[in-house]
Amino acid sequence: MNTDIKRIGVGARMSEAVAYNGIVWVAGQVGRPGDTVAEQTRTCLAEVDRILAAAGTDKTRILSTQIWLADISTFGEMNSVWDGWVPAGHTPARATGEAKLATPDYKVEVIVTAALK
Repeated sequence: MNTDIKRIGVGARMSEAVAYNGIVWVAGQVGRPGDTVAEQTRTCLAEVDRILAAAGTDKTRILSTQIWLADISTFGEMNSVWDGWVPAGHTPARATGEAKLATPDYKVEVIVTAALK
């Protein structure tokens, strides 16, 4: 068992991800202000891909995902992007809800937990 903690994208307030004991927790990813829900979802998922790669894993190893939408009525728009991104046969446990995000410019936030390879 590896008990070393690996921090990825360390900042003053938070890290982009933290890996420990075979698991990586990815901080909430948001899109670019002004973009549509679909565009923000694409950006979030691209960032998840990038961070998972930096941790040494990929989206086929995602265990669970939380998706927060500023407006739950955009659920279908977000899912139209998600469905094309998530690999068939590797869908994680997932929860989606409506929440007031950090600023009104953010419409989507994606948080994942994944197993390391």
